[in-house]
Amino acid sequence: MFIPSLSTLVNNFHRYSVKIVHRRAETPARVQSAAVRVRVGFLGAGLIATYHSKSLRVSGADVTWAGVYDPDEERARAFAAASGATVCGSEEEVVDGCDAVYVCTWTAEHPRLVALAAGRGRAVFCEKPLAVSLAAAREMAGVVADAGVTNQVGLVLRSSPALLAARRLVSDEVSGRVMSVVFRDDQYLPNQGMYRSTWRGEVAKAGGGTLLEHSVHDVDVLEWLVGSIESVSAQSAEFHGLDGIEDVVSASVRFAGGALGALVSVWHDVLPRPSLRRIEVFCERLWCCVEGDWWGPVRWTRADGSDGVLEGPDLFTLAPSTDGAYAGPGNPDAGFVRAAAEGAPAFPDLAVAVRAHEVLDAMYRSADDGGAPVATA
Repeated sequence: MFIPSLSTLVNNFHRYSVKIVHRRAETPARVQSAAVRVRVGFLGAGLIATYHSKSLRVSGADVTWAGVYDPDEERARAFAAASGATVCGSEEEVVDGCDAVYVCTWTAEHPRLVALAAGRGRAVFCEKPLAVSLAAAREMAGVVADAGVTNQVGLVLRSSPALLAARRLVSDEVSGRVMSVVFRDDQYLPNQGMYRSTWRGEVAKAGGGTLLEHSVHDVDVLEWLVGSIESVSAQSAEFHGLDGIEDVVSASVRFAGGALGALVSVWHDVLPRPSLRRIEVFCERLWCCVEGDWWGPVRWTRADGSDGVLEGPDLFTLAPSTDGAYAGPGNPDAGFVRAAAEGAPAFPDLAVAVRAHEVLDAMYRSADDGGAPVATA
């Protein structure tokens, strides 16, 4: 699924837009939306496609909604009515009529549709996870690399102002070495509530449960925030009786730099909690806590007794403008269409996502072996 919820995130882009405009002089340039015109097509017309469509609209990017295709014609028509897109009769028709395509289908379909887009020279944004297996994810990264097309994956937390601010705090030499990180990720089982997924309970389409579908974000963030993971130990459980769809995972991780971490990922039935993350990091001379994975708040205390809390656009004061490791704070969809218009690389791309799949694969192998430690690829 996505971060915290479709309505919350899109509404917050609106909520903070005026403040961001007033902060234009002090906000990193990459937050601003360039004036581009890109014909955007959508393969899949469900919740996540709707999110990206709304995200593009509020970003101010100059795009034209081209075609949309979904096997559920009623859903495709609803998406078209809301966005102005044209309902198409096939996936090929969508790809042929656009400059950039969003692949927002169930996971098992991602490799085929990314290959279709890349084969026609289209920029492609693929939702996460890339595929139901590590081998398929690696093949997808090779396909887009060979085609030379702009490509981006939906690991959007790398554009989170809250996590960028936390990364700035944690990477500060004054903070010392990272010692531990505790990461809790929870949401209600996404076949209900606002998500109402028709496929996330089917292992053939989803490939797995909360670890693959949701915590692909989390393992990516853990390495991006702390450093390379060298080994993992994991256990999983199924409470909802969906074969192959784990709904609880507890994983221990060891980082190459010596830090230890814990990840708990759970799909429950507490519908007032759509998608929430809490990340607590201890460095030698810093405690830092992220309590909202997009707009915060982010809290910290230093060894000298100083402390702070930031949320909303104030987080941009700590989010660096660039270090070559992320897309930049703000709207990741605007960044994708800008790169598509320029024929430039986008970030994070499919090659980045492969690394998250390597860590996930090690966690699944550990869980299958009763929690035995497994080295990451």
